[in-house]
Formats: sequence, C-alpha cells, structure tokens
Amino acid sequence: MPHIRPATPADQSALLHLAVACGLFEPDQTEELGEMMGAALTGELPDHYWITDDNKAAAYYAPETFADGVWNLYFIGVLPDLKGKGRGSALLKYVENDLREKGQRMLIIETSGLEGFALTRRFYLKHGYEEEARIRDYYQKGEDKVVFRKVL
Repeated sequence: MPHIRPATPADQSALLHLAVACGLFEPDQTEELGEMMGAALTGELPDHYWITDDNKAAAYYAPETFADGVWNLYFIGVLPDLKGKGRGSALLKYVENDLREKGQRMLIIETSGLEGFALTRRFYLKHGYEEEARIRDYYQKGEDKVVFRKVL
C-alpha cells in the first residue's frame, strides 16, 4: 500500500529521476525543475507542496496566484512499472483531501492534448474532473493544452 508523505530536500534527486522516468520531462529539462523543486522543498515557496510515495510516485501542487481558493496540480507521476496499481489515485486523493482540510475550493490540472496523454486525460475524468478548456497549439503546433477542473 502506498505510503504518502511530504517530500524533503533529501528526496530531490529521486524525484527528478521520477520526473524523467515517467516521461513528463526530458533529461535536459530537469535543471529548471530542480531549482523550482528545491525552493519548494526548502520552504522558499510557501504553500507549494511536493508529496511522495517513497519516491515511486509524486505530486506537486500550489495555489493559483490572484485566485481565491484555487490550486493547480502541476505534477503527478508514477514510475512506469508501477502504473495502474493505485498510486496515482492515492496521490490525487491525498491532494484533494489536503486542500479540502485547508478550506480550498477548486483544483485545476493542465495536460497535453496529444494522443500519448489519452490515458492521463481518462484518469482525470475517472476521478471526477471535467474538461474545462482546450487551448489549441499551446505547447507547440499540433499540441493542445487541456485544462481540467474539480470543485472540492
């Protein structure tokens, strides 16, 4: 069973490896991710949370600027050989429950519209998220941004 806990600075290297292993980042994109992650893990970015399931899965969420009670799930990933075993669902439930306990009202999630992300989009729909918006050609020509939302 997953053991979800807040991530610490000692987890950073494993979390960066996870980000690449699950296909969400290319190896050459980890420098910027590492800087942002480090600031969140050391408390330099208040209300920015990284959680981990023993570094086999992780999620990152933070408040939306200038929006009352709206948060964004910026990252959720599971090591490829552990997908489909409930770790992602457990992380998402943890995030939602944490935000409800904090009195927050909405969680949004942005992902790619490419066919390779079809399972990701179905995952969010399965967990009660609604597709709220689609911005055509956002990430690059032919790759839409799809925004999901859930009222907490």
